[in-house]
Amino acid sequence: MPLTTTPLPSKTSIKLEDVESAAKPQRIKPTDYTDSNINQDENKRLKDVEISVPVVYGTMAFYLGKKANELQSHKWTVYVRGATNEDLGVVIKQVVFQLHPSFDNPIRVVESPPFELSECGWGEFEICISILFHDDVCDKHVDLFHLLKLYPDAESGPQSTKKPVVVETYNEIVFPDPSESFLARVLNHPAVYVPRLPAGFNLPAPVPSPNMNVKGRDDTKNHPLIHWFINFSEADELLKLASACQQVQAHILKLRRQLSMLDGPPQPSKLAYGICSRMIFSGKLQMAEGVVGNWDGVASP
Repeated sequence: MPLTTTPLPSKTSIKLEDVESAAKPQRIKPTDYTDSNINQDENKRLKDVEISVPVVYGTMAFYLGKKANELQSHKWTVYVRGATNEDLGVVIKQVVFQLHPSFDNPIRVVESPPFELSECGWGEFEICISILFHDDVCDKHVDLFHLLKLYPDAESGPQSTKKPVVVETYNEIVFPDPSESFLARVLNHPAVYVPRLPAGFNLPAPVPSPNMNVKGRDDTKNHPLIHWFINFSEADELLKLASACQQVQAHILKLRRQLSMLDGPPQPSKLAYGICSRMIFSGKLQMAEGVVGNWDGVASP
């Protein structure tokens, strides 16, 4: 639905019980587990173990062209996806997107992957993204805030119907002291970072989550927008860092050459200048003494 008002919404969280919020952190810990919320018999937790789930959240907006309705100039999608486009249903129970209040039904709940929704509109606004987890994962949720961007920056050139405006943020959600059932379910899952466990450590048989393997709605490996997604792999990041280091070193060498040209040829130091002066003076004195001696020799009988 199109936007009908221009003011931006305030940063209001969805009202849920026992909430912890995080505005674009780099590593998010949804909760610190305590003995009061752990059922030791049914869901034993592993101390000093930490599970990390890389996620990407963002928006992708397509310009619909000059012939489009002014109030529906762009089609956009907001989403939470795995950093390598894997299924996040093993961890995430549902995602709630809070849109601008001018939309019909501004609070949208997505209960199975891919966790996304699409709309049409003309205005940019902030979207609250609430991530809720399965019961054996975490009993609290994380709030993220993302600014929907429809129009490209000036240096990117004019907007085009062929190239979308993509804004994404990478985060890692960290779960300390995970339950055995959660660890068993994600032990070999490509979307989850699991620490190496001690030899001989036994886990219970994994129990699938309710929204896992829903037919036709799993990972985003075959997502129609996948070729526009940003690649957040560590290998690519290392290549970018290496390239940046080379550029910095080349720029430093260039600046050094420019500074040496501005300074001119190297000048002798004061110490060297003093030594040269004394040598020259001493040489002249010796020459003068020689002349005087010769003069005396000629004048003497």
